[in-house]
Amino acid sequence: MKKQTIKVFTLLAIAGSLATGCKLLKDVTYEATPNPLEMHGDSVRVTVDITFPEKGIHKKAAAEIVPMIGNTALKSIRVQGEKATGNGEAIQYKAGGKVTYEDMVAYTPDMENADFNITGKIYKGEKEKGEIEATKIADATIITPYLVVKDFKVVLAKDEFRRVTQESTMTVINYDKGRDAVKSTELRDDDVKAFGEFLIEAQANPKIELTKINVVGFASPEGEIDKNNGLSGDRAKTAVAAAIKIAKQSENDAASEEGMYAPSGSGEDFPGFERELNADTEMNDSDKQLVLRILKTESNPATREQKMRDLGKSFTYLDRNIFPKLRRAEIGINYDLTGFSDEELKANSVSNPDTLNLEELLFCATLYTDLNEQLRIYKIAETRFPDDYRTTNNVGAVLYMMNKVSEAKAKFEKANGIKDNPISKNNLGAVAGVEGDRNKASELLGQAGGAGSEVDYNKGIIAIQDGNYGDAVTLLGSDASFNKGLAQVLNGSASSAAGTVDGSDDAESGQGYYLKAVAAARQDKLADVVSNLKSAISKDGSYKEKAAKDREFIKYFENASFTAVAN
Repeated sequence: MKKQTIKVFTLLAIAGSLATGCKLLKDVTYEATPNPLEMHGDSVRVTVDITFPEKGIHKKAAAEIVPMIGNTALKSIRVQGEKATGNGEAIQYKAGGKVTYEDMVAYTPDMENADFNITGKIYKGEKEKGEIEATKIADATIITPYLVVKDFKVVLAKDEFRRVTQESTMTVINYDKGRDAVKSTELRDDDVKAFGEFLIEAQANPKIELTKINVVGFASPEGEIDKNNGLSGDRAKTAVAAAIKIAKQSENDAASEEGMYAPSGSGEDFPGFERELNADTEMNDSDKQLVLRILKTESNPATREQKMRDLGKSFTYLDRNIFPKLRRAEIGINYDLTGFSDEELKANSVSNPDTLNLEELLFCATLYTDLNEQLRIYKIAETRFPDDYRTTNNVGAVLYMMNKVSEAKAKFEKANGIKDNPISKNNLGAVAGVEGDRNKASELLGQAGGAGSEVDYNKGIIAIQDGNYGDAVTLLGSDASFNKGLAQVLNGSASSAAGTVDGSDDAESGQGYYLKAVAAARQDKLADVVSNLKSAISKDGSYKEKAAKDREFIKYFENASFTAVAN
């Protein structure tokens, strides 16, 4: 609100000694800023300029001045003449002078509709000579910051659901030493049979789409290196031919096409050799370490193989038990798998929730706007996946949105115990804000960076409550909201507030119209004050009583247009 000042001359009524009091103190003026007084950050700060005219205070007089907001006394100030004793502010008798008084007190509800008065006592020497009659110098108190809506926002932890996922399956064909022919016995192995069964399923299932089949041939690390390089490539080719044959038998169109395959030879498989050797449980560790040392230190293939052959029994063991596993071709099918549709997810969440994985459950909950349905699904997810903080956090978020704040708080604490995370910290900050613990809310929100835009919005509410209106305007972001409009009013941008409220969900709510009336009053737009108050009162009759005593409208208290609405 535009700050106003008012000068009020004191009327000094001094009990029992009027004449004496007037000789000691006269014609003093008081100017209070702001007027009306204003509450910010739960406190009322006042400034009073006390002006003494020429010969306004007797040389040996003193005044103990006590400002009062309603029945609440502020700190006193002692002002004294140039020859008076004591520690007061000295005023020259002939020249007069001015003293500026400042104080801040905690706001209490009785200050809303109160007068800001000056009272006190007059002394000469040590003797009390009279009283300063209680004199109103300003009105109290504008409390517009208390219009803030404590709609602290919680965050739902996001799912990682993908409708289409990239999947793969692997089949291995093993070969005899030095050979690239696919043995008939290999085609009867379980994994090769599973390969054919998968192709049958893929042909029948529209949700499976083959993208590429990579076939890589390998050779064991013994023999001539050039020969093994060629052998690994040949094994890839024969594996492709075997796969195509199986695909045609399975009547899978995509896998029957040679262009679906990408064959390659990988040569001697030293990484696979090291992996199989480490996994082996029969060979003793000292022999293993010797073989591994040869592998890692000898770069020449021929020398490396000879050193391994020189190991005697250890090499024989490798040749019988390790090398055969390396003579192979790997057939890797890459495919896109399309998951459940939205309707299938919903149906399964009711009839068969065990068919849904964690990400599907978290996503499925977002398909509902009904909080009860969301809660049902998140509770299923929490039961099945209790080690993932997101499930418990999201149960809490829905409970919070259902105004079950204490239950929500317990869930947020549990979620953050599972994993310390910024989302649950924001949500605990929101609970603290609702509970009125601003310090705790600020601390928690300060640890919630990265949780989402909700964090800044929540900080914006705290900033309004703390009286930091510029910060609040920034924190509340670009989205229109009631609180953003309120922050603009309090930050001196009343002209922007109405547009902000009109773009928000409160465009036609009682509180929205009331705030627009306040903004209009700060711009001296009486017609808009009246029209918005009429709309506010039509939505909520309690605004009539509030407006009648709200110091935002004090300049209109005697205006017929205003009183017709508010009285």
